[in-house]
Amino acid sequence: MSITFILTVIAAYLLGAVPFGLLLSKALSKRDPREHGSGNIGATNAMRTGGKLVGILTLAADIAKSLIPVAIAVVMELSELWIGAIAAASFVGHIFPVYLKFQGGKGVATMLGAMLPWQPLATLIGVVVWIAVIGFTRYVSLASIAGALALPLLVGMTGGSVPALIVSMLFASLVTAKHASNIRRLLDGSEPTLGEDRKASPDA
Repeated sequence: MSITFILTVIAAYLLGAVPFGLLLSKALSKRDPREHGSGNIGATNAMRTGGKLVGILTLAADIAKSLIPVAIAVVMELSELWIGAIAAASFVGHIFPVYLKFQGGKGVATMLGAMLPWQPLATLIGVVVWIAVIGFTRYVSLASIAGALALPLLVGMTGGSVPALIVSMLFASLVTAKHASNIRRLLDGSEPTLGEDRKASPDA
């Protein structure tokens, strides 16, 4: 394992760990998303905390911070193992950011960014699954879980490599785990639907 490989993976983690939801909320609305709504730094709670612009910018940034390093790795034609390590590092950085004592977001947008340039067909089908579940149920959290769990199957069905399959399984596991509180609320009927305004509604 070369020093270049190690440094690249560390850089991907540090970029993924940048808490754009927190930074943008504080810069544009002077509010801390950790003190409002679900307390999550992801795009949904950032929007809830700082408004639509903050939410949109957070979503774009959380996608870009994994998409850019993975896309560069793909364009450079690095090995599947190397691309997978970069994708996983950027995603884990978002979930467990060193800058915030490892208390990060739920990883849906960062998962999308990491997989789109690497496994585009599987990722786009996963987005269709996400949209379909929202359309039928109006639960963003359920759609996020369904999209994440479908990803390994879709990667396998579209001919993805073994590293891609392993990374997609990691993503599915962590996204589902991070939605544990949402799952409990779905089961007891207290999970808010899309557009429902609840003071302490969970971040998807």
